[in-house]
Amino acid sequence: MRRSLPAAVVGGAVATAAFAGTAAAHGPVPAAPPDLANLALGWTFEPAVLLPLVAGALVWLRLIARIDRAHPANPVPRRRTVAFLAGLAVIAVALMSGIDAYDTTLFSVHMVQHLLLTLLAAPLMALGAPITTLLRAATPNVRRRLILPILHSRVMGAITFPVVAWVVFAGVMWGTHFSPLFDASLENPVIHDLEHGLYLLAGLLFWWPAVGADPSPWRMPHPVRAMYVFLQMPQNTFLAVTILNSGAVLYNHYATLVRPWGPTPLEDQQIAGGLMWIFGDILFLTAMGLIIAGWMRHEQAQEGAVDRRLDAQRAAIRVREAQLAERLAGEREGR
Repeated sequence: MRRSLPAAVVGGAVATAAFAGTAAAHGPVPAAPPDLANLALGWTFEPAVLLPLVAGALVWLRLIARIDRAHPANPVPRRRTVAFLAGLAVIAVALMSGIDAYDTTLFSVHMVQHLLLTLLAAPLMALGAPITTLLRAATPNVRRRLILPILHSRVMGAITFPVVAWVVFAGVMWGTHFSPLFDASLENPVIHDLEHGLYLLAGLLFWWPAVGADPSPWRMPHPVRAMYVFLQMPQNTFLAVTILNSGAVLYNHYATLVRPWGPTPLEDQQIAGGLMWIFGDILFLTAMGLIIAGWMRHEQAQEGAVDRRLDAQRAAIRVREAQLAERLAGEREGR
């Protein structure tokens, strides 16, 4: 026992040191597993995230105020401001709430972060119609010399082509999950932040033509928009199922991470794949439903416009008939 006590102490010290070294290499491991309380209340206000979000919200509100003052009869619809600010709020939840504290500890939480950025924040910001807002708020000189040349440039025309935007989004999803970039982002905060920016930009590029709220070099009709979004869902499902059914842990970071709680790395990976599959399909189906609803409203508006035009034409015909009848009656009286 005398010999075993020092050995146990040494062994415990070595184990503690090993755990501390592993934790330091992988970043801090939270002491408790995630729950609703620490996910909702465990906010950390990172200046690199907070300042751009606050600046974006303030600039947006200032642009809206300028447009409303200049065009009181045609103000910016309130739903656009709500959508854009909600998109910024989703980014804040993804990158500063308790979710961010667990993203390098649990792949499942990291997956939630990616879903929030690509399938919720990006379409909400696109619904806000930021390009239209910028065009309306800009002076004619700025619009003519800066904004319109960028929108009409060959580069913008190429990257906003729907097939290119679709492929870029799918390529980012597959390329990040099945390349060394994902592991590197878990070990390097700078790469991690760049990865988040990449997800958000790819999401904005994909949802821009699908939402159709802003002018685009490639304007798609509503049926094509619905098909465009629908075709993205199978590849998302296939990627999710590939992650879900993998028999080995895909990322060395999670495989070697030491934590005293929660599922095994493989179980956590399976949860991440399931979340991507279920919630990804739900969000894509919701988007398709909204596009179809917008299509129906557009058709009703078109029918209303046609009916009004036909009513105007019929009214004009009745006026001409009445004038002709009066002229004929006058001619008969003259005889």
